[in-house]
Amino acid sequence: MPDWVLLGRVAGLHGLQGWVKVFSHTQPREGIANYDPLYVASKGEWRPLCVEEARQQGKGVVLKFVGYADRDAATALLGCDIAVRREQLLPPSPGEYYWADLLGLRVVTVDGMELGRVQNLLETGANDVIVVAGERERLIPFLQGTVVVAIDLDQGLLRVDWDPAF
Repeated sequence: MPDWVLLGRVAGLHGLQGWVKVFSHTQPREGIANYDPLYVASKGEWRPLCVEEARQQGKGVVLKFVGYADRDAATALLGCDIAVRREQLLPPSPGEYYWADLLGLRVVTVDGMELGRVQNLLETGANDVIVVAGERERLIPFLQGTVVVAIDLDQGLLRVDWDPAF
C-alpha cells in the first residue's frame, strides 16, 4: 500500500490573504482540513503544511495554511497535490475502503474473466464508478453487494458481477 494517500489538490486562489481553493476527495469535502499536517507536493517532494483556517465555500473548500499570508505566497501552491501519510488515516470500518487502496486491484468477473485493473474511481452523484483499464476501458458502478461482490486487498482482487461485453 502506498505511503501517501492523495486527498486533494490546490485548484485556485481565494481572496488576497493567502487562502486557496481546494478540490477535496474527502467525504465530506471539508474533512480535508481535519488532518494535521497536510502534505503538499512541491518540486517533487512532499512537505508538511498546517491548516490555519478552513471553511466550506459553495460546493468546495478553501484553506489558509500557516505561513501563507498573502495571495503572492499562496500562488506557489497552485496545482500542488495534497496528501497525508497513510498512518494519519483512521482504519476504515468493515466494508468500507479508501479509494487509494482500490487503485491497481485486478478486476475479475464472478465467472473468472479478467477485465483489467482499477485505474481510477469517479464520483458521479448517483454512485461511484470504477474505471477499469484492460484490453479496453470499462466503467463499472461501484455498488457493493450487487455489482462489486468481493474485495480482497491482500490478494489485490476486486470481483464483480458484470457482463464483460459492457
